Amino acid sequence: MSIEVLVPVLPESVADATLITWHKQAGDTVNKNESLVDLETDKVTLEVTAPETGIISQILKDSGAIVMSGELLAIIDTQGTQALTDSQAKPDLQPTVNKEIDIPLSPSVRRLINENALDPAEITGTGKSGRLTKIDVMDHLNKQPPEKAAPVITAAPVPQVKVETIATIEPAISASNLRPEQRVAMTRLRAKVAERLLQAQQNAAMLTTFNEVNMQAVIDLRNQYKTRFEQKHEVKLGFMSFFVKASIEALKKFPAINASIDETDIIYHGYYDLGIAVSTPKGLIVPVLRDADQLDFAGIEKSIANFGEKARNNTLSYDDLKGGTFTITNGGVFGSMLSTPILNPPQCAILGMHAIKERAVVENGQIVIRPIMYLALSYDHRLVDGREAVQFLVTIKECLESPAHLLLNI
Repeated sequence: MSIEVLVPVLPESVADATLITWHKQAGDTVNKNESLVDLETDKVTLEVTAPETGIISQILKDSGAIVMSGELLAIIDTQGTQALTDSQAKPDLQPTVNKEIDIPLSPSVRRLINENALDPAEITGTGKSGRLTKIDVMDHLNKQPPEKAAPVITAAPVPQVKVETIATIEPAISASNLRPEQRVAMTRLRAKVAERLLQAQQNAAMLTTFNEVNMQAVIDLRNQYKTRFEQKHEVKLGFMSFFVKASIEALKKFPAINASIDETDIIYHGYYDLGIAVSTPKGLIVPVLRDADQLDFAGIEKSIANFGEKARNNTLSYDDLKGGTFTITNGGVFGSMLSTPILNPPQCAILGMHAIKERAVVENGQIVIRPIMYLALSYDHRLVDGREAVQFLVTIKECLESPAHLLLNI
């Protein structure tokens, strides 16, 4: 019996996908739910699995092909597997069991396991429901003896010229041969990010206002309760939950910043879906924290941690990325001191966090050292006035410098 492997139904906003990698070739035996091929859209990477156990009799789309919903990717022969199993069965030998069947793996994790010839059943997963993460595989490799650990391939190496080769180069050879270049196509995600950033600059009257916040009160509160918080909620207490809470308070006070423009109409959103910008090797993505105003600190931290794990494992879904009324981006994790974040259309504002640095400040006529962070708010001046933008940042500053505002809702 022949089974068709089809491109899954893509959302309305996604016209097509690019076939990245086949994990199997024609003639290979596959098990039900085993990963066959990865498809890349302009938002997420999709993993297509085998609908039934069988032998791949035909592959109809090559790597790099552009495919659409419902297109035929491959054909699986389910009868060939049974014949092969019957002919190779031996009563005195224990049948081989593919342990990978019961262990769902993301494309990046599967690639690491295949490159290093590992058995996923021997690795302890720390992800949700015991799922293996890339960090689990790397930790397992680091624990192996050097002579047994296979080299981890992380990226295609840029061609290099060896020293001994340089010494034998004829003088007539141009020095330009020692200046390698590599041309690669943009990933769909990178191309989409470029398109949206350019769109934001061309279609919005973007302006940025700045302020600074003394993080001492938040740091003291976090240090005092982070151990108990982690023991009770099984998640670390970070700074982002404070900024999410402070942003919600400011958005409630200034609803225009939680709005968007649709041609000649203004849409005021009566809910608070906050996008949290996450940097990945493939590009910037913004998963959305929905109804953030209804989450407590623990709920916010768990959601952000879940987004981070999904981003590392390429398992973010379309629902994780859709919508959003306001965005927070944290360049401080990379050491950024100050920046002007670009809007995430159709949103009309984005908050930029930066690195916390100890600085000399004046308090009550005395020079003291305090941990200071610069804040930046980029906004669409067509909808948001400068007064509202400045007061919005001041509200966030007040909430963070006196966390009782957040805890007591005052």
